[in-house]
Amino acid sequence: MRRKTPQEKKKYSYAKDRRNAYGENDKSSRKNIPRRKKAPHRANRRRAGQILETITGAVDESAEEGAEVRLLSRRPKSWKKLRDAPLGEIVQNRLERRIQLGIEDRVRGAKRIRQVRKRLHKPSAPERFTGVHIEVG
Repeated sequence: MRRKTPQEKKKYSYAKDRRNAYGENDKSSRKNIPRRKKAPHRANRRRAGQILETITGAVDESAEEGAEVRLLSRRPKSWKKLRDAPLGEIVQNRLERRIQLGIEDRVRGAKRIRQVRKRLHKPSAPERFTGVHIEVG
C-alpha cells in the first residue's frame, strides 16, 4: 500500500469522518441512544402485557380473539438512529452560516466553500447565501 499525501488524507477525512449533526451534545449519545432504543420496546411489552392480562382465567375463545385483534391492530412503537453527517457537509454548512451572519466575507467564504466541495467531489451549485456562483474546477 502506498502512502497517502496530506491532500488525499484530507479528502478522505471530509468524505468518511462523521460528526453529530442532531443538535445535542455528542457525548450524551452514549446514554441517549440506548435509552431511546429501550423505551419503545418497554412500551410495546407493557401494552402486550396489559392486553393479555384481560384474558386471564377461564378459557374464552372470543376473548382470546378479541385480545389478539387488539394486539395486532396497532403498529408497535419503534425508534431508529439516524446516521451522523459527513465532516465535509458540516464544514460547508458552517461556512455558509458564517457568510449568512456576516462573520465571513462573501468572496473569501465562497472560495473556501468551493474548496470543500471540490474535496467532496460534489457538483457545484449556486450558493444560497453568498449570491456568488461557485464552480469546481
